[in-house]
Amino acid sequence: MKRRSDILGRVARSLRARRGRARLRAVALIGIDGSGKTTQAHRLADALTVAGLPATYHRNAGGRAWLGRLAQRLGRRDAQGLLGNRGMLAVESVLRWLAIARALLGTLLTGRTAVMDRYAVCQYASIRAHDGRRGERLARLAYRLFPSPQVTFLLTVDPREAYLRIERRGTDHEPIDYLRAADAAYRSLPEFPTFVVIDANRTPDEVTRQIRDHLAAWLPATGSPVTRTPLLTPLAAPAHP
Repeated sequence: MKRRSDILGRVARSLRARRGRARLRAVALIGIDGSGKTTQAHRLADALTVAGLPATYHRNAGGRAWLGRLAQRLGRRDAQGLLGNRGMLAVESVLRWLAIARALLGTLLTGRTAVMDRYAVCQYASIRAHDGRRGERLARLAYRLFPSPQVTFLLTVDPREAYLRIERRGTDHEPIDYLRAADAAYRSLPEFPTFVVIDANRTPDEVTRQIRDHLAAWLPATGSPVTRTPLLTPLAAPAHP
């Protein structure tokens, strides 16, 4: 009887330990174009892996930049000029949904932490920034299948600075008015109070430091692999007289 009681006690303690050390499954980095979220997401995935928490970077883009380049080749101004506002938002919503679904499935199969470069809330913000609020309800119905990341970092940057960064990058173009609308859209979301707001006007290294400082509680000792607490810890061998 005493031995059975000892086993049950060990099981209970083990389960409490497992709950107390929840594994970091998903982190999302969101923000307007030019905020530096892609750079920081790559850095974070690498840093988590080095710290002993294997992580994978996932780019959950909606294809707007690619559609914009296609539109220009076809003689249109941008993706909206090619597909119309409603069509562009519909295509973007589908492509982002598929990207997130694939990322989450990969995380489920591999057990690695997902570092999400954009997430569902990015689609809601895009819809609001393009004045397509009627489509937000449908998007939320489709995206509610996806769990919220344990941590969502909102990288905030002055839209004027974001505009200059995009121009220096030279791979695409965003009107300053759209960047302002997108910035306001993120701040207007009902999820905004749950975001960890990061000042992305700073240098990339300073932004990285802010993110890593916030995640310190989730990380194991540097270089130590994450261990999973077994359901049953082995009983000590009985002492022989």
